[in-house]
Amino acid sequence: MSTYSSFIEINTDKRFGRPCIKGTRIAVYDVLNWFANGMTLEQILNDFEELSEEKILACLAYAADKEHKIRVA
Repeated sequence: MSTYSSFIEINTDKRFGRPCIKGTRIAVYDVLNWFANGMTLEQILNDFEELSEEKILACLAYAADKEHKIRVA
């Protein structure tokens, strides 16, 4: 499995510097929020053709890594 850095970028000119999926304006936060609001992986993939399961999993890995770093620090 590839690391999330292959799919996630932070660009200060896009979405106020929030981490986004490369080549899109979809933020990691957006993906997490969709799951939190009850959307399934299949629904997200159907609604957003530019996403793949691998990109969505990269968002989850990114969020988990950030949470881990907060807890460790």
